[in-house]
Amino acid sequence: MQNRETKKRFNLPDEIKFCKRCTMSNQRPRITFDDEGICSACRFAEYKNFVVDWDERDKELRALCDKHRSKDGSYDVVVPSSGGKDSGFVAHKLKEEYGMHPLTVTWAPALWTDDGMRNYENHIVDGGLDNVMAKPSGITHKLLTKLSFELQGDPFMPFNYGQYNMPLRTAVERKIPLIMYGENSEVEYGGSMKHAYHPDVPIKDIELMNWHGFTIDVLKKYGLKESDLQIYRRPTQKDIDKVGVQIHYMGYFTKWIPQVNYYYCAENTGFIPYYKRSEGTYSKYASIDDRLDGFHYYLMYIKFGIGRATSDSAHEVRDGHITREEAAGLVKRFDGEFPWDNYQTFLNYCDINDEFFWKVVDSWRSPHIWDKKDGKWALKKAVWHEEALKEAAEPAPKIKACKITK
Repeated sequence: MQNRETKKRFNLPDEIKFCKRCTMSNQRPRITFDDEGICSACRFAEYKNFVVDWDERDKELRALCDKHRSKDGSYDVVVPSSGGKDSGFVAHKLKEEYGMHPLTVTWAPALWTDDGMRNYENHIVDGGLDNVMAKPSGITHKLLTKLSFELQGDPFMPFNYGQYNMPLRTAVERKIPLIMYGENSEVEYGGSMKHAYHPDVPIKDIELMNWHGFTIDVLKKYGLKESDLQIYRRPTQKDIDKVGVQIHYMGYFTKWIPQVNYYYCAENTGFIPYYKRSEGTYSKYASIDDRLDGFHYYLMYIKFGIGRATSDSAHEVRDGHITREEAAGLVKRFDGEFPWDNYQTFLNYCDINDEFFWKVVDSWRSPHIWDKKDGKWALKKAVWHEEALKEAAEPAPKIKACKITK
């Protein structure tokens, strides 16, 4: 199987560098580092901590809710939610504190975990929230998952399409102009800062709404028809504009701290963490709905040399929960851990064998990130390597809120 030219496809820098403040690498797509070696996500954390007036942001949210709040008891905000700690926080908070009548919309996981289904049910029962769920054809979704794994290096892409587009379709069909997501992951975890400083994101700018080369002509080769993809498609821009649908992020209005969301939902929505830590990281309360989750994060590790523990630990450094040194130790221990628990399940779901799986995985390894010695793959540079630790041990740049520009 030919190499997928990951570096070229994602426009990755030749030289691997790590943020001097967290564990994130410049290999994360769309992330930027400033001249002091600080990543855009860390600079955004400074902005949240030292620039934003959260009382003013709360007033903005209340004004937005006042604008959209229904007078007849009808739904007035769509909240994409599976019952997880983040979306559960958003939906419950909007209902109980801001007096909204949210309709939660769930794009069902490919294969629910027992814990995920329990939290979904608790979310509706204990959280007192109305919900609609959409689930695509199993035949279609299995094939798209396999193709996304092979051709896009991420088996979760079909889920992402549905997760973003189904709430849009629901908002258009029910004429609900306001959609409220949790955090803007681009600015919280490292990515484009284009929409970091305003509450809404133009729908046309959300790349996941597109199929990234999965044209109908390509899919026809695998026996799929346009009608098979209807449930994944977003509404037309004309229909979106007619209703006036806007996408907002709760993370703009409230200081977004995942651990705080977990405690809030544990108290208010019946949320219970996974029965053990998630493979590839040290936590057990995030992204625990789908038995295929681990392969999304594992392929991220393969493509960019940064995995789930990197993403989690970097955010916790920014939140002030752990030091960079502690985070690097967690990355060393857990990043890239293979998701063995559901490996056979993944093979069966995608109708592939072990040999095909590893050929696909290796096709996404970039030579500038990976090296093979004695038959084993190893990262050429990791945040816990002595060289990377030494670089971060240099005089740490002082916090400069003025570095944030709108």
